[in-house]
Amino acid sequence: MESINCYIFPGLGLGCTISGAIRVHDDMFLAAAEALAKQINDDHLAKNQLYPSFDEIRKISAHIGAAVAAKAYELRLATRLPQPKDMFAYAKSCMYSPSYRKYR
Repeated sequence: MESINCYIFPGLGLGCTISGAIRVHDDMFLAAAEALAKQINDDHLAKNQLYPSFDEIRKISAHIGAAVAAKAYELRLATRLPQPKDMFAYAKSCMYSPSYRKYR
């Protein structure tokens, strides 16, 4: 099973980056953990999964990033102003997408 770090830290980093957070507060870690917990649904529980499938990591990271960024704005630690209206959509739009052109 994957460590919880591989779920939390990509989203935490995304949230800090998109908000321009000047520091990381404990409440931002709590927001990340709560956002991860909200990604567990009845299908996961039926399969006895504590965490969502790692195949869903990009969606999970966007949710965590949005929650962390929202908390940074709430705590007045964010420097990227104004605050986006749809934090989840903004987080998704800022994520790196590894798409490469064909070489040959």
